Amino acid sequence: MSIPMISFDEGEALLDWVGFTQALARGHNLPKAEIGDTLLYRDADTLLSRSAWIDGMGLAVKTANIFPGNTAKGKPMINGSVCLYSDQDGSLEALVDFHLVTKWKTAGDSLLGALRLANPDSREVLIVGAGTVAGSLIEAFGAAYPKAQIRVWNRTQAKAEELVADYPGTQLATDLPAAVQAADIILTSTMSSTPVVLGDWLRPGQHLNLIGAYRPDMRETDDVALSRAQIYCDSFDTTLDHIGEFKTPLAEGVIQRSDVRADFYRLDQFPSFDSDAITLFKNGGGAHLDLMTSHHVLEKWKVTQNRD
Repeated sequence: MSIPMISFDEGEALLDWVGFTQALARGHNLPKAEIGDTLLYRDADTLLSRSAWIDGMGLAVKTANIFPGNTAKGKPMINGSVCLYSDQDGSLEALVDFHLVTKWKTAGDSLLGALRLANPDSREVLIVGAGTVAGSLIEAFGAAYPKAQIRVWNRTQAKAEELVADYPGTQLATDLPAAVQAADIILTSTMSSTPVVLGDWLRPGQHLNLIGAYRPDMRETDDVALSRAQIYCDSFDTTLDHIGEFKTPLAEGVIQRSDVRADFYRLDQFPSFDSDAITLFKNGGGAHLDLMTSHHVLEKWKVTQNRD
């Protein structure tokens, strides 16, 4: 039997956002994943391999080759693949498109956090940032919150205008503090090393969902927001000691580890929506989420094969 190679378009046709978040939740009911990263460098080029093993689900290795010089050549800066292996015998079960897994893992991770913490009747969603991830967030949150108006703000307004033009129904936000104050859900997907959304702008009943920061020197919100909010994340292991959003305020004593109340392995400790509280969720990613995503894609693919 040939090994399935599931393309981006093929996978897109199989998935829906709310169903995918349910699959992520189920994945966290299994034993905690073993994860590990390997980084290799050649000047500005990077090979990043992220691996995960979940007992009862299987193994995955996601490899990203990051070549910044490709942009000038008209080629994608990031290429890669995801190899999914059997939990029973370690055999290769599927090759799943890298960009498909990254898209659904990233936006679905934040959507699961919001579905557990934000107002279920949210009518205003603000996306801060206008890159590739922002487009995925428009799709994900548009599906889960069909009554909501989605607005986009970006430092370079022209980029936000381009994104809004690609997604009819979305609107441009030009005044960031005012847009933050009006939003029920605020999503940040920037590459900022300094806070973009300030805690003084927030009000009770809001949900702040942080996606962009992934290095120790990156932050998208400030100490005031952390001090005012009830804090949650997708994984303690990939956020607390690795991303500036938590690492810096923890080191400076602004927050304590106990202030980060729960991660997805403790979803039963995520509270129902509270109109008197500000909730903050940090999306840290991790190879275990790539495994859960790839496994879900493969399971959906198998269903289609059985129908044919």
